[in-house]
Amino acid sequence: MSIRSVIPTMREPTDPLGRRLAAETRSLAQQVDPDGIRRAPLKDGRAVIIRPVEPEDKPLLAQAYARLSPDSRRRRFLAAPNRLTEEDLRYLTEIDHKRHEAMAAIDPETGEMVGVARYVQVPGDREAAEVAAAVIDDWQGRGVGTQVLVALTDRARENGVRRFTAVVSLDNRPVRATLDQLAGSSHRSGNEIEYAIELPSPGVPSRGLPERLRAALRSAASGQLSLLARVVRRLPL
Repeated sequence: MSIRSVIPTMREPTDPLGRRLAAETRSLAQQVDPDGIRRAPLKDGRAVIIRPVEPEDKPLLAQAYARLSPDSRRRRFLAAPNRLTEEDLRYLTEIDHKRHEAMAAIDPETGEMVGVARYVQVPGDREAAEVAAAVIDDWQGRGVGTQVLVALTDRARENGVRRFTAVVSLDNRPVRATLDQLAGSSHRSGNEIEYAIELPSPGVPSRGLPERLRAALRSAASGQLSLLARVVRRLPL
C-alpha cells in the first residue's frame, strides 16, 4: 500500500505498535516523496497533507466546492456556478502537471479536500501562469492556502514558470491595495486588473520567498484572489 493511499484516511492509533508505525509514516510524509506528497503544519498546530490533484479526486473536489459559502465562491470565481459540472471536474482534475498543475490540501483525519491551489500557463508565454487558491470556509485563516501555494510555487519553477499572474475585479479593493504594492506590474482590462508577481530564481527554496511574494500568497490564502471561470474553460490541457 502506498503512502498516498494511507495518509489521507489514517487516524491516530491507540496501541504502541500502531503509534510507532503512524509516527514513521508521518516522518516519511514530512519529506516530499516521488509523487509530490508532503505534510504541512498549520498555524493552529494541526497539519494537512499536500499532494498533486489526480483524476480520482473528482468527488473530493465537488464536495469541497459545495462547502464553500456563496461569499467565498464570489471571491474566488468571478462567475460562480452553484455546482461544478462533469466538464469542470474533468478539466480541474485530469491535468498534465506541467502546463496545468494543481495541489490539494487533504485533512489526514477525514480524507477530505480542504483547499486547492492551481496554476495554468498563459497561452503564448510559457514563463507565465495564472494562479489561484481556494480554501473551504471552516479551514480559512489557518495557513492552508499559503501551504498549497508554496508547494505550487515549487512545481511551477520546476516546470519553467517564472511569474504568476492574478486577475482581480476592480471592486476587490483590499487585494488591489495589497497587490498594487506587491506586484511587479499590472494591466487593467474592463472591470478587471491583472497583476504579475515574479518568482524567485530556481534553487531558492519556497520558504525563503521574497516578502512581497509571501504577502501575495497570504492574500490568496485568505480567499481574495479570484480564479476566473473563463480561464478554467478557455485553456486546452
